[in-house]
Amino acid sequence: AGVKPDVTSYNAAISACEKAGRCDEALSLLREMPAAGVRPDVISYNAAVSACEKAGRWEKAVSLLREMPAAGLTPNVISYNAAISACEKASRCNEALSLFDEMLAAGVKPDVTSYNAAISACEKAGRCDEALSLLREMPGAGVQPNEYSYNAAISACEKGGRWEEALSLLREMPDAGLSPNVISYNA
Repeated sequence: AGVKPDVTSYNAAISACEKAGRCDEALSLLREMPAAGVRPDVISYNAAVSACEKAGRWEKAVSLLREMPAAGLTPNVISYNAAISACEKASRCNEALSLFDEMLAAGVKPDVTSYNAAISACEKAGRCDEALSLLREMPGAGVQPNEYSYNAAISACEKGGRWEEALSLLREMPDAGLSPNVISYNA
């Protein structure tokens, strides 16, 4: 009869597909789990959402996130980060910020990846004020901004024609214990 796959083996296979950029295969594995008598867990969904993010399929990533509660699962910071990043990569700023707000409302604590994806979404849309607001709220939320946080906010200000704020952020980086890099200066 052989060995029957369990949730761990399915999750490993979905993660392998995600890492290999094989979104359709990851989704097929997620869909076949119930028929094989295996209940997908948060890890199964997170790997599938990440596969969609890497494949540029933001709508499918968000759809999977929305499906989790119906499957009796509570999305966690990894679930939200992958969906927010998928929206950011697709230049879907409103959707990314909406998911960020939804995450907060659900009581899921954002991490530096959450903030960076949201700030980067603002950067792509040239929404300087929102990028700055997110950057400024990070310390109060117990999240330390990193170089990526600042670089995305600097770039958002540059795209918004707000060079004074961009320059101010660049000068602030050393006080935050960060070293401006080539990206900081080229933003």
